[in-house]
Amino acid sequence: MKKLFSLAVVLISIISAHAQNDPNAKKILDAVSAKVKSFSTITANFSINSVSSKGKNNGVKSGVISIKGAKYVLAQGKMQVICDGAKTYNFDGAKTITVTSLEESGQSLSPQKILSGDYAKDFTCKLIGTKAGQSEIEMKPIDARKNFSKVNVFVDNAKSMITKAVILDKSNNTLQVSFTNLVSNKALDNAIFVFNKAKYPKDVEILD
Repeated sequence: MKKLFSLAVVLISIISAHAQNDPNAKKILDAVSAKVKSFSTITANFSINSVSSKGKNNGVKSGVISIKGAKYVLAQGKMQVICDGAKTYNFDGAKTITVTSLEESGQSLSPQKILSGDYAKDFTCKLIGTKAGQSEIEMKPIDARKNFSKVNVFVDNAKSMITKAVILDKSNNTLQVSFTNLVSNKALDNAIFVFNKAKYPKDVEILD
């Protein structure tokens, strides 16, 4: 999980991504972005599979994510991330909670960011191909200082939703994030997006 949330750094480049994007890929991703923005909420199950550069499979970890606008809650076992729209609280499942601003956390390639389909400012995109109603799009970061080389996203064309992302870092390690059981417009209590220290261990350390 930590690897997932540390995949991106501050985007400094002022190069325009639109001029370099494959128009077919951009059309698909624009449709995804528009579809996601039309939902009041999204909930989904996700799984994360990490494979080392030497081919060692580190196993699959699963979790649940709930999204409401700029707010989201992500749970993976004892680990939890809460974004209240202003700050993000990342609980490591033990005794530490790391607090970051929305601007800082929004620069990470989290499951929420992957689902959004809104990549124009950060990546150049190319359509690799379409098979069985699913399109594969290769995305490369504009800022070469990012610590990953590319991200391939897979889009269900009928639903205009991203079902999977495969992230390759500069050390050739691979992280695959898959989504299932996606539900839109489900009623979600705003309270779940509010950080409450009382819900965590009494000796938890908060780092901000």
